[in-house]
Amino acid sequence: MAVTLLFALLAIVLYLTAAAGLARPLLSGGQPLSRTALSLAGTAVLIHAGILLSMHRGAVDLHFFAALSLVACVVSALTLLVNLSRPVAALGVIVFPLTALLLAVDTFAAPVTSPEPLEWQIKLHVTVALLAFSVLSIAAALAILLAVQERALRHRQFGPWLRALPPLTLTETLLFRLIGAGFLLLTLTLLTGILFVDNLFGQHLIHKTVLSIIAWLVFGTLLYGRWRHGWRGRSAVNLTLVGMGVLLLAFFGTKAVLELILHRVP
Repeated sequence: MAVTLLFALLAIVLYLTAAAGLARPLLSGGQPLSRTALSLAGTAVLIHAGILLSMHRGAVDLHFFAALSLVACVVSALTLLVNLSRPVAALGVIVFPLTALLLAVDTFAAPVTSPEPLEWQIKLHVTVALLAFSVLSIAAALAILLAVQERALRHRQFGPWLRALPPLTLTETLLFRLIGAGFLLLTLTLLTGILFVDNLFGQHLIHKTVLSIIAWLVFGTLLYGRWRHGWRGRSAVNLTLVGMGVLLLAFFGTKAVLELILHRVP
């Protein structure tokens, strides 16, 4: 256990150091340290994954804090993959500190939990749902960056941090690509839920199912509006954040109430 705590501290330090390195050009206009920072973040992700495997016995633990830590690890890994094809280093400034916080809570503050045994069909459903939530989480972070950029340009606030961000069109294009991928994964999540989850509308699942469908409709409406009417800017940002807020309630809202307030295992 002591070794796990030491590795958790190391991963937390690496996440925060990576975020600081990525934030440097945003704050001071200095030379970017993207390659070094992303390498540190990649090491942190590997350590984080190892910790999750060690703490939760190599299985998927869906209890509240363990699930948050797992999602954060996947989001960080996807952030690194996004930066391999599109340089959006500022994304890590948002993602990596939050991942460090969730890892710290799961390791040092959360109660010890054990993963429930899952059949392969449910594991498939959970995996697709995890990927959908993670991809759309990155889209939400990009939407926040897009809103900040648009506001700064509208008010002619041309600081060094704005020049360090990617062009507005690149951010917007990447945003909709991620929303498209996340929408497809969310569709597969709902389909696998219908096919594999017994009593989908049963106890503890009705709220999650309904909210997931609402989020699916929000993201579907956004994609249709983009294709048919060319929606962009504030409309895209607002709908992305609304959809992600509903999805957050679907995935973790009910779980938080059941586990942290009612002390029940969903």
